[in-house]
Amino acid sequence: MQAESRYLAETIGLLGQLISFPTVSSDSNLAMIKFAADYLHLAGASVIIQESPDRLKANCLASFGPSTGSGYENGIVLSGHSDVVPVTGQDWTSDPFVMRDEDGKLYGRGTCDMKGFIAAVMVMSRHWGTIPLTRPIHIALTYDEETGCLGGQQLMQQLAESAIKPSVCIIGEPTSMKVIEGHKGCYEYSTRFTGLATHGSLTHQGVNAIEYAAQYITKLMQIREELKNVSPEGERFVPPYTTLQIGEIHGGVSRNTIAGDCTVDWEMRPVKTSDADFVKSSINQYVETDLLPTMRERAPFATIETETIGEVVGLTPATHNEARDICFALTGNSQAEVVSFGTEAGLFQGLGVATVVCGPGSIEQAHKPDEFIEKSELSRSLQMLEKMTERLIRA
Repeated sequence: MQAESRYLAETIGLLGQLISFPTVSSDSNLAMIKFAADYLHLAGASVIIQESPDRLKANCLASFGPSTGSGYENGIVLSGHSDVVPVTGQDWTSDPFVMRDEDGKLYGRGTCDMKGFIAAVMVMSRHWGTIPLTRPIHIALTYDEETGCLGGQQLMQQLAESAIKPSVCIIGEPTSMKVIEGHKGCYEYSTRFTGLATHGSLTHQGVNAIEYAAQYITKLMQIREELKNVSPEGERFVPPYTTLQIGEIHGGVSRNTIAGDCTVDWEMRPVKTSDADFVKSSINQYVETDLLPTMRERAPFATIETETIGEVVGLTPATHNEARDICFALTGNSQAEVVSFGTEAGLFQGLGVATVVCGPGSIEQAHKPDEFIEKSELSRSLQMLEKMTERLIRA
C-alpha cells in the first residue's frame, strides 16, 4: 500500500473550506475566488483576477517562479474549474456543502469534480513561493466549465494577449490519476420553437410548438444513428462515434392549450469537428426546407431559433506531448488513455500548450448525490505534486 502524503490532513481541511462555497454554475463564485486569491497571494504568488462580463463570476490565475523582463515563459499550468453542478432534486444523505469524512471517503458537492485537486494544488503552493523554481508554475481556476467552459474561453483570450506563455498544462479532472491524452468535444445548444397558441379544440388553427419540437428531436435521433456508421477505424473512444442526446424539454401551459412555445436543450460529443459540421448542416437544412415552411403556412411569424451555449473543442492526442511525458514520470504510468467526457484541455491545446488531463477521483462519482473522493486518491495527487516540486527546484 502506498504511503499517505504528509500533506493529506491539511488538504482535507482546506477541501472542507472549498466545499462550503456553493459555487453552482447558476450562482456567483466570487467568494471562493477571493478566498483562493488571498490564499495564493499569501503563498507568494502573483495573482490576477479576471471578472466575467457581468462581473458576477471570475477566473483566478496565480503565478510562481522565475519571470523574465517580458513575463512568464515555459511554465506549467495546473488547472481546475471552481463551479459545481446543482444538487436540486438529488437525494443526499447529508448537506452537500458541508464535507463529510467517513470510511476513507470525503463526501460533498465538488469533492471529486474538482475541488479535491484544487485543494491539493493550493496546499502545495505554499512551497512554490519560497523555493528557487527552474520554471514557472501557474494555477488557473475558472468559472462555468460545467455550462460551456465560458471562463476557460475568457482565460484563453487573456493568455493569448498577455506575457504569460505556458508550455505545459495539467487539467486535474477526476481520472483516477490516469493520464488522459484525448477526449471528445462538447457542443451544447438550446433550440426554441415559437408557434401559435390556441384552444385545444382548434387544432386546425394553431401551430403546436411541442409537436414541431418532437419532429426536430426525431430528426436529431436519425442523425445520431447515421453517426454510428462513420466512426473512424481504430477509434479509441467509448463509444467510438460522435454521440448526440436530448437533455431537457420545456413547453406548453396546459393539456387543453395548443402550445405556442417549446424549448429543446441538446448536446453532442463529436469525435471530430467534421461530425459536428454534419450535424449542424443536416438539422439546419431540415428546419429550413421542412419544419419552418409548414409552421408558417398558419403562422407567418413562426420561428425556430438555436442558441449556442458552448462549443468546446476536444483534446487531440499528439505524437509529442511534454505534459504527457511529465505525468508519466510523476505518476509511474506508461500508457495514456482517452475519455468521452469533456474538459477545458482542448482550449489550452488550441494555444499551442502541451496538455493532458490527470487528477484524483473517479468521473463515475461526479454529478451524483453523495459525490465523494477517496482519501487515497487525494494522497496520490499530492504525491504527484510533491514529485513535480522536487523536479523543479533549482540545484
